[in-house]
Amino acid sequence: MADDPLFYVVAFACLGVLVILMFGIGGFAKGGEFNKKYANKLMRWRIAAQFIAVVLILGFVWLRGGF
Repeated sequence: MADDPLFYVVAFACLGVLVILMFGIGGFAKGGEFNKKYANKLMRWRIAAQFIAVVLILGFVWLRGGF
């Protein structure tokens, strides 16, 4: 599985969700102007990234005969 290029795309998408989530949590913990300015935008980015990651995971499972 690790030699499959689609696996790396899925892993990269999941890592992207994690990075966006960490920025959001960090901004929320710090508060202040950054949180006021970017909190909602980071939430929207995370939701969009999660959607893309879930679609890629389902596509990976479907293409590799998991369903």
